[in-house]
Amino acid sequence: MTNTEISDNNPEKELTIDKSISDDKTKQTSKKNTTQNKKITQKNDKSNKSFDEISNEIFRDLITKKDHLLEEIKELETKKNEIEKDIESNFKGHSDNIAKRVKGFQEYLTGALQNLSQNVEKLELVSQPIIVKPSPLDEKKQNKSTNNVVNVPALSETFKPDEKIIKSCFSSFTEQPDFYAEPWKLRRSLDSSDIEIMDDWFFNMGGRGSLESKGSRQKNALLSAGLISILGELYGDQFQTLILASQPERLGEWRRILQDSLGLTRDDFGPNSGIVLFERPEGVIERADRLEANEELPFIIIDAAETSVEIPILQFPLWVAFAGSDHEIYDDLELN
Repeated sequence: MTNTEISDNNPEKELTIDKSISDDKTKQTSKKNTTQNKKITQKNDKSNKSFDEISNEIFRDLITKKDHLLEEIKELETKKNEIEKDIESNFKGHSDNIAKRVKGFQEYLTGALQNLSQNVEKLELVSQPIIVKPSPLDEKKQNKSTNNVVNVPALSETFKPDEKIIKSCFSSFTEQPDFYAEPWKLRRSLDSSDIEIMDDWFFNMGGRGSLESKGSRQKNALLSAGLISILGELYGDQFQTLILASQPERLGEWRRILQDSLGLTRDDFGPNSGIVLFERPEGVIERADRLEANEELPFIIIDAAETSVEIPILQFPLWVAFAGSDHEIYDDLELN
């Protein structure tokens, strides 16, 4: 039996069948839609849960880091407080020690000053005159001493005992120069005018006096080298040459000429050597006094550029001052 037949025989049944089929279809579609909605909601729940978990983890990390930082800050603060306590205690201790020492020193000073003032008060500032009555024996001795006449030798006779040695040196100076002579021996030759000047200085002036300049520092230094050589023969190491020139350039020229003329080195120029160079007369006077106190002989040479001679220099037994002309002094000042 076919469908047509059924429809022809029972049309109501057909309607019921169609309705049931449509209802089945709607149920199936609704079921599908519900399952799809469930799946979507599950997916959304999963995404929401993952974001919340991540945010919670981040907050937990931040909180733990914050806790660690707070702990470190507390530790640093405790260390800071301990260091401040140590500094305060040490500084106070040192300051107390310093204050005690200063106080002790003040007390010592006050005591010392008091002792000094007491000692000064005890001193007798005005010396009392001592009266000594002469005895008759002293009167007889005084009468005898007045009868004795003291003979002081003239300056011109100072070098008379050494005349032979000095004359032999003069004769050697006029010969050919000996460039290989021993140190402190004259290695250059001098002319007859230089010998006459030296003879006058030794035997007429007695080794102390001014000489007319030879016209240049080089000639004056060469003549002085001859005098130093002769004095070395007479006194050996018991004398020292002191040269006065107020400019370093002049002293340098003196050193070069004497070094070349006497075969010296730089070691021979210095406070403890044979020749000492000075720019001021006070240094010359002080050094000469020390030499005489040590029983040694100073020989003072004054450069021609020096316009005056200090009076204390004149008291020493050996000195020579070169007197330069006005033209020579002026030229020397222009060069320096």
